[in-house]
Amino acid sequence: MTENELILGDAQLILEEFESNVIDAVVTSPPYDKLRTYTDEFANWNFEKFKNIAEELYRVLKPGGVVAWVVGDATVNGEKTLTSYKQAIYFQEIGFKVYDVIIYEKTGSGPPHKNRYFNVFEYIFVLSKGNPKTINLLKDKPNKWAGQETYGVVTRREADGTLTKKTKKVINKFGIRTNIWKYKNGRGQTTRDLIAHGHPAIMPEKLVEDVLNSWTQPGDVVLDPFGGSGTTAKVAFLLDRKYIYIEQVQEYYNLAKERMKNYDE
Repeated sequence: MTENELILGDAQLILEEFESNVIDAVVTSPPYDKLRTYTDEFANWNFEKFKNIAEELYRVLKPGGVVAWVVGDATVNGEKTLTSYKQAIYFQEIGFKVYDVIIYEKTGSGPPHKNRYFNVFEYIFVLSKGNPKTINLLKDKPNKWAGQETYGVVTRREADGTLTKKTKKVINKFGIRTNIWKYKNGRGQTTRDLIAHGHPAIMPEKLVEDVLNSWTQPGDVVLDPFGGSGTTAKVAFLLDRKYIYIEQVQEYYNLAKERMKNYDE
């Protein structure tokens, strides 16, 4: 395993060569439910392949490490596949904690399915190997009553049953955000690197940034086993994290390699 490296090949086979407990975090979006038009290399993507990848991710992840698994569901034969739920449950069965579930709300999406509401979200399953070793909850939700004191008398019941009065607090300008994260999508929104638009499903750079700022720290090793256009690698590098990128499609690997020339050289 070499840090700050772009690797071309099948993620399962490559991960099998890694030592155990060497990765601090994984940020990735698998080729789920054929919701995007990928190349023929993903024709063999199925639940068995997913299970192999999931087990390898658990093995290579350090205790306290996290996986941010960005995934959605297709509608097939008139109903949702719930593939995302099945994957989350399997992660749990092999030892991961489903530490958090974040709704990734998109400002733009494809056309609505006939007779169904317009779908504008995907899931970010935050999975941890034990308890996360890094937790930095983002505080960017504006507080309506910022600058004002808390209302009424605040008390705390002590172990002996008595009540202790506490001083009032001034409400901060921002509080911890909710678990619905909203990002702009589309050309010029997810990234300004035009070369990346050769990939059909670019993750927003801000999404990766928020995940890394929440559950990693500088110097951590961040893996993306479905590296695509290299968004995770780019953001990890810019945030002073180390990256390992794996991609089996030559075309997307070439995109990422060209993209990273502007940063990691």
